[in-house]
Amino acid sequence: MAQTIRDSLRFMENVLGVRAGESDRIDFFTAHEALHLGYESAQTRRVPRRPGFFNLTTHFPWVGLRTNQPDGAHIEYLRGIENPIGVKVGGGTTREQVARWIDALDPLRQPGRLTLIHRFGAGRIADALPKLIEAVRAEGGQALWVCDPMHGNTTLTAGGVKTRNFEDIIAEVEQAFDIHRAMGQRLGGVHIELTGENVTECIGGTHGPNEEDLARAYESEVDPRLNYEQSLELAFLIARKMKAM
Repeated sequence: MAQTIRDSLRFMENVLGVRAGESDRIDFFTAHEALHLGYESAQTRRVPRRPGFFNLTTHFPWVGLRTNQPDGAHIEYLRGIENPIGVKVGGGTTREQVARWIDALDPLRQPGRLTLIHRFGAGRIADALPKLIEAVRAEGGQALWVCDPMHGNTTLTAGGVKTRNFEDIIAEVEQAFDIHRAMGQRLGGVHIELTGENVTECIGGTHGPNEEDLARAYESEVDPRLNYEQSLELAFLIARKMKAM
């Protein structure tokens, strides 16, 4: 338990660039995919002294590529709540979809209301992201931006094992920071799947596993996660990029 706490504090220090003892307050927020509408709706209600309805299971609900259809039930659910909300977008996103999302979810063009979480893959982000940014600007959107470098870089080994290459994850994060800066805006966040344990699910990194090592400690039943060392290495990169913004 103590080691887990130390690991968490060390990770936080690397991201923030300050020692934990120098921080007198940490603002901690939660987010999850608003996938099961029955569950989300059951916890959606009015609150005192605030107009409208709020999802009380999380601060920041978002919808993924499977459920982000502009005329779908999930977008309709997000339209009716006052939480800040997110939409996953990818290489197949069209200008029409962008326009319909913004009109439905952020008709008043309020900064902070809508976040677009882009997931392209390291080899596609340079072409796809600038087009997406321009489409949002054409609609007068005030979206915040988050990079998901995990899902667009998922591959299968020859043996059918799902994995991700750490170098691809690093490359997509670096490009995301650089593209947003070149287009006169800032990347607002990074969506990462990670664990503080020494798993072997993603290949690469300074001391990371190779493809033959995956079976040694592959514990995820869903998506491959960065392990402790890979997470710290990525945290250092993010910290450097944030300081350069």
